[in-house]
Amino acid sequence: MIAKTPEPPYYAVIFTSERSEVEEGYSQTADRMVELASQQPGFLGVESARNEIGITVSYWKDLESIKNWKMDAEHTIAREKGRIDWYNEFKVRIAKVERDYDFTK
Repeated sequence: MIAKTPEPPYYAVIFTSERSEVEEGYSQTADRMVELASQQPGFLGVESARNEIGITVSYWKDLESIKNWKMDAEHTIAREKGRIDWYNEFKVRIAKVERDYDFTK
């Protein structure tokens, strides 16, 4: 599903990952993080694909909202579990969206 975002500017957090072989609890935690993030002030939406590599893009009102999400206690626990068990590698990129456009059939 494509996230419905407001008029720019807003911010995108792009999380790209390569999964490990460990599956235990991953899907449930990933779903919980989306649920929890969607309750955070400043959250605008999320898009995710997980095949060869995982790519999740979340959209935020401002940098302060992103910082507050990073400091969330449950999110912090999930990040540590990811480092220990679920990911061989990941990268986080934060970008300011200056312009967007869309097409709908």
